[in-house]
Amino acid sequence: MANLTINGKTFTLDVEPDTPLLWAIRENAGLTGTKYGCGIAQCGACTVHIEGVATRSCGVSVGEAEGKKITTIEGLASGGTLHKVQEAWIAQDVPQCGYCQSGMIMAVAALLNEKPKPTDADIDEAITNICRCGTFQQVREAIHTIASA
Repeated sequence: MANLTINGKTFTLDVEPDTPLLWAIRENAGLTGTKYGCGIAQCGACTVHIEGVATRSCGVSVGEAEGKKITTIEGLASGGTLHKVQEAWIAQDVPQCGYCQSGMIMAVAALLNEKPKPTDADIDEAITNICRCGTFQQVREAIHTIASA
């Protein structure tokens, strides 16, 4: 059994401590916005925030995440209001297929929380998520739009 705090709610889940956090979030907590992409913490589709830090949840065990504040894409909006990154995604028409977008949005939200006005070098360093549709330029434009607001 594990107690996880996800999006401000406590979930008591019947999982082993070595279960990847991604699977506990998706299969046990029922929050399916976080996606499985590669299973080796390389693509970023499974990105969540742990204590505000963008983290690839397929590479973190439940045991490592217990006692920490976890935020998924479902918890990014507040009180029915979209997060500024989600709003920019819509305004800039960023997604194509959309599969990687929840992880990309979470990575960008963490970057902007840490560096509200990131340079292109900051973006290159922090946003290493993979988008097979090639929306990287739209992502960059959305980040700069938020930073200049």
